[in-house]
Amino acid sequence: MIRIPSAPKSIKKGFPLKLILGREALDQLGKNLTFVYAEFNTQGFVDSAMEGISELGIKDRGVHIARAMREFLPKDYLKSLNIILKSLTPPLEKTKDNGLAGLFYMPHNSFISEYGLAYFEESMAAMYQLTTRFTCEYPIRPFIVKNESRALEILNEWMLDENPHIRRLCSEGTRSRLPWATKIDSFVKDPSPVLHILELLKDDSDLYVRRSVANHVGDIAKDHLDLAMNLCETWLGTESSPASKELKWVIRHAVRNPVKKGVAKAIELRVAAK
Repeated sequence: MIRIPSAPKSIKKGFPLKLILGREALDQLGKNLTFVYAEFNTQGFVDSAMEGISELGIKDRGVHIARAMREFLPKDYLKSLNIILKSLTPPLEKTKDNGLAGLFYMPHNSFISEYGLAYFEESMAAMYQLTTRFTCEYPIRPFIVKNESRALEILNEWMLDENPHIRRLCSEGTRSRLPWATKIDSFVKDPSPVLHILELLKDDSDLYVRRSVANHVGDIAKDHLDLAMNLCETWLGTESSPASKELKWVIRHAVRNPVKKGVAKAIELRVAAK
């Protein structure tokens, strides 16, 4: 049966997050792949993935395990990708309180970003499926760098999707300075190509999406403070047509770091958004 293991109990006791991608996860990952691809050598995969893994952090473990997956899956990327997608558990039904178990899919993300760039359309379609199990905000970034215009065309469709995980990816995946990720230099220099995404999603029905918008604006503020402050000021609306309480929360969250630095405009916006 295809399943995803729970996060080890030791994680709750303050042990390193990397332990989520340990032997238990590898055993289950091997079983999931074998369930849909009987030729998969689970033991060989686990042995290969466990070699040298102990010193790696969780992000590097994802890449390390993806390389072991590559070793034991078909050499044809598209065939391997199809197997991986068939091995996924059902999509998440909610956007909060999902715990840490979704980190199980970090190797799947890494597989796409490491080996799928030459298969742009197919890999983007795969991330559409995968991000409803575990966010694809990291693997989508090299695809944006490789073909920004095409990636944005796809995201322009996705930001209208009924699934909040898909909508969130449109904001989170395009953040210029996403934590744990390499910068998207073009958006650091000029964030204007993604502002329409933030405009559309700022009033999203799901806090999960709105929080991403706020964090995205916070990223913009690090390089383009005036632009971010002006954007938030516009979102405040007017006396006759003020921002909703949900949008005011987005504004307060977006300006929190400039507020900590004593930026007068940010402080003014925070007060106005109460």
